[in-house]
Amino acid sequence: MSLLIAALSVIAILLIISMDFSRKGPVTRPLPLTIGLLAALNLPLLGYWLYHIALSAFSAGWRFFYLGAGAFLLLYFWLRLSLFPVADGIRTGLRCKVMIGGRFIALSALWGILLEVIVILAVYRLPLWTSYPLSLLITNAVYAAIMLFFLLFNGAARMFFTSRKLSVFYRVVMLLSFWIPFVNLVVLGIACRLVFEEYDFACNKEDLRRIRAHSNLCDTKYPLIMVHGVLFRDLKYFNYWGRIPKELARYGARVYYGNQEAVGTIADNGRDIKQRIFDVMAETGSDKVNIIAHSKGGLDARYVISALGMGDYVASLTTISTPHRGCRFMDFACHLPERFYRFLARIFNAVFKKLGDQNPDFYTATRQFTTGNSIVFNRDVPDCPGVYYQSYMTKMKNAASDWLLSIPYLIIKTLEGANDGLVSEESAKWGHYRGIITAKKRRGISHADIIDLKREDYKGFDVIETYVGIVSDLKGMGF
Repeated sequence: MSLLIAALSVIAILLIISMDFSRKGPVTRPLPLTIGLLAALNLPLLGYWLYHIALSAFSAGWRFFYLGAGAFLLLYFWLRLSLFPVADGIRTGLRCKVMIGGRFIALSALWGILLEVIVILAVYRLPLWTSYPLSLLITNAVYAAIMLFFLLFNGAARMFFTSRKLSVFYRVVMLLSFWIPFVNLVVLGIACRLVFEEYDFACNKEDLRRIRAHSNLCDTKYPLIMVHGVLFRDLKYFNYWGRIPKELARYGARVYYGNQEAVGTIADNGRDIKQRIFDVMAETGSDKVNIIAHSKGGLDARYVISALGMGDYVASLTTISTPHRGCRFMDFACHLPERFYRFLARIFNAVFKKLGDQNPDFYTATRQFTTGNSIVFNRDVPDCPGVYYQSYMTKMKNAASDWLLSIPYLIIKTLEGANDGLVSEESAKWGHYRGIITAKKRRGISHADIIDLKREDYKGFDVIETYVGIVSDLKGMGF
């Protein structure tokens, strides 16, 4: 009889593991998870009960056999929960799989805490405590606390290191609060919510990619040249445009970069972009290009088209948050003491000289943003007939939308109204104005958000889809 029960036990264990691997009966479903947590978190109490009460009719050898079989199953459950908690059927990538697994582990730990509270109340409310040694009950409580701590730590660490939605500030809060009972649970719960939103966003994105596979949605007639703004370069390992170019290329776009200098003047950068246009046309065999430019890049591109006679080689210019009519914040900054401003300029010039700029001129380049200089620039650099000009504007909804730009946002808000932290709506309008780009929620979209600088996804806004829409519109217009 004992041999038959042992065989059935082994078969049952193998069947459970087999079903788990085939996903027909995963051990991480609600009921198996609850049973597994209750058993794994109360192993000392469960082992004592099995050995001395439930299996008392068996010999010591068979008792150890059954305990070993149960321990093996619980070990499998614990490793499965700790290492491979979820199966990412949508294939959002390893990062997202680890991240959402962390959320599942953290929520399992919170559920385990609730179960342990119920167990403790049951043990001391019923006359069970008289049936077990006090030392066993204390050992069980300590053991459960240690196991729950490691489960919580595992889940929190996975989310902490893989989530893009968790800000630096929130990560600091997680670190500081993790050691404070109850507070850590609240903070962890909020992190779980943010991570779920991020994962849900990634799943929707992947579904959209599958639907659009081989659609050539962004395969424009002319190749794209993306022109960056001030204080950045087109670096190989840190793309100014974040994840945007890769997504555009996924749908057929031919993407190139302006490769102009970070703190070059409009004229110097214009000459760089002019040469780049010729290089791209030679490489692609196209007779024109489309330019998408952000911030100062829009001024550089306008100079190339009109002042350097490249109108015949540019089909369209799309400017995003470009200060066509200047930036009031720069008017404010230019009131700094002259000697101090030139001292700052020398520092920036030295830094960007090391980064690759041939002719850095921070002093002149930044002062070209003032409203006074913009009036002169717009007079001397009129639009070129035959080139399609369109513009977009981004908007922060409050100073908290982007802490890095909160001060200039407040200054420009007072002077000009709606802005993205550096450029006002009126200043960004040029050519065919396509309107404001912002998030549906309270955050808004800043001057940096629109180029995917932080590689973050915001609720109510998809920066990558914004550019897919812009480029697909260009394709639809024949560009």
